[in-house]
Amino acid sequence: MKPKVAFFSFTSCEGCQLMFLNLEDELLDLLGAVEIVNFREAMKEVTSDEYDVCFIEGSVTTHSDAEEVKKLRERSKIVISFGACACIGGINAIKNFQPLEDVRKYVYDGKWQTYDTIPTMKLEEVIKVDAYIHGCPPDRKEILEVVTSLLLGKKPNIPDYPVCVECKLAENVCVYDKGLMCLGPVTRAGCNAICPTFGNKCLGCRGLVSDPNNNAQKDLLAERGLTVDDVLKEFRMFDGLSEASK
Repeated sequence: MKPKVAFFSFTSCEGCQLMFLNLEDELLDLLGAVEIVNFREAMKEVTSDEYDVCFIEGSVTTHSDAEEVKKLRERSKIVISFGACACIGGINAIKNFQPLEDVRKYVYDGKWQTYDTIPTMKLEEVIKVDAYIHGCPPDRKEILEVVTSLLLGKKPNIPDYPVCVECKLAENVCVYDKGLMCLGPVTRAGCNAICPTFGNKCLGCRGLVSDPNNNAQKDLLAERGLTVDDVLKEFRMFDGLSEASK
């Protein structure tokens, strides 16, 4: 029997699921190896409520979210935290830096007390997660790498070095030389430095590398009169739940 695969979303834009569909030619081969049983973005039918692999997109921002992801964990053999919101909290975590009551009043106005809202949590704060696909949105080749590895019973090969490495491999002009504040020196690679390659700065959507205090990166920043701490402050846009950005 083919492994049963399902997709679910919580507080998110659902763009991560669209990136799965953007696998295009590879998707046909993948569909020959798995059975997708629940995928609201792509199908109406739900053919099973038990899953071998469960992709969960989005952060947890309500009590009902938390209860639902716990139920999904019980019904799933493997849970994949899918995208920045699920993996690191994402943009949704920005609200955690303001009094929650103020946020609810600002968003919901006179009906603020009727909405179930809690501080944003990443998925691993609520349930056990087996694998992560980082990014906003995730890189489609990395999606394929993770899914293929899991189906083969292998550990996915996910980079844990800075985006700067990929920038150098692409022979990009450093965006710091263009006068931009870039989070590449401390952001986890795996996106092929897509933002700097096309003239933008890295916004840190893939979260921190395991050790952002790498001396080589300190040297790069020191040349621009910056410290690692200066860069970490910019991480609140996507990675506000990390200790480094608090």
